[in-house]
Amino acid sequence: MAIVGTGNIGTDLLLKVIASPMLRCDLFAGRRSESPGMELARTHGVPTSVGGIDAIVDMANDIDIVFDATSAKNAMRHWSIIEHLGLPFIDLTPANLGKICVPALNLDECLNEQYVGMVTCGGQAAVPMAYCINEATDGLAYLEIVTASSSASVGPASRANLDEYVVTTEQATKIFCDVERVKTILIINPAEPGIVMRNSITISASESVDMEALCASVDTMEKQIRSYVPGYRVVVPPVSAAGRIMITVEVEGRGDWLPRSAGNLDIITCAAVAVAEARAER
Repeated sequence: MAIVGTGNIGTDLLLKVIASPMLRCDLFAGRRSESPGMELARTHGVPTSVGGIDAIVDMANDIDIVFDATSAKNAMRHWSIIEHLGLPFIDLTPANLGKICVPALNLDECLNEQYVGMVTCGGQAAVPMAYCINEATDGLAYLEIVTASSSASVGPASRANLDEYVVTTEQATKIFCDVERVKTILIINPAEPGIVMRNSITISASESVDMEALCASVDTMEKQIRSYVPGYRVVVPPVSAAGRIMITVEVEGRGDWLPRSAGNLDIITCAAVAVAEARAER
């Protein structure tokens, strides 16, 4: 497989691919030969190129899957090229094209898709919990997702895609949940040391919710996500207070590339690896 994009997400993804017994990176492609990600790839003996997507096209016959870890705008352009080559394309940007995938919810139905979109880091963390809430109700009028990540873990491409992040996270929530309106808020926290990624999913307490069923569903979902994101944990189980029902989850990273507080990298790179490994196993 090949990775295009050598920033924080691409580099963290590379290290997880290297650690996978089922995957091998045959090309790590970007634009800057001297970038930290490129230097790390070379130390691991991974072939690199500054040719970006063009380098992947040149190796198309030797590649089984392309991971895109660039930006939403670039991913759209890359997909227009890769689509005609017939290569499976796993998109870690919020480009909002193709089949939306949250492995805990719809992994099996994504395995035959050429284009699989991994939503966003906040989407991977929060949408499964939103799904649990929805399953315990007869439909929701409003649901709110607030995600806080450390500033050091949010790179330039992610900062350039904040609007796309909001739109894609909200669309994924609507795809998996019967909810009329969704609001997504992203907080980039500059505190030092960096905070662990935290996600709060909230609805009004006026909604009719089966709390017993919700608690059981959240517990099951947490275990399922932890099977591919070990640092995922529910820190505030479903609770009703101050006119709201809230669930809060944290994601602690493995510390492969950035510090362990950067769970926003792990949640999306682990999800992408889960898709690739499932395809390989199939």
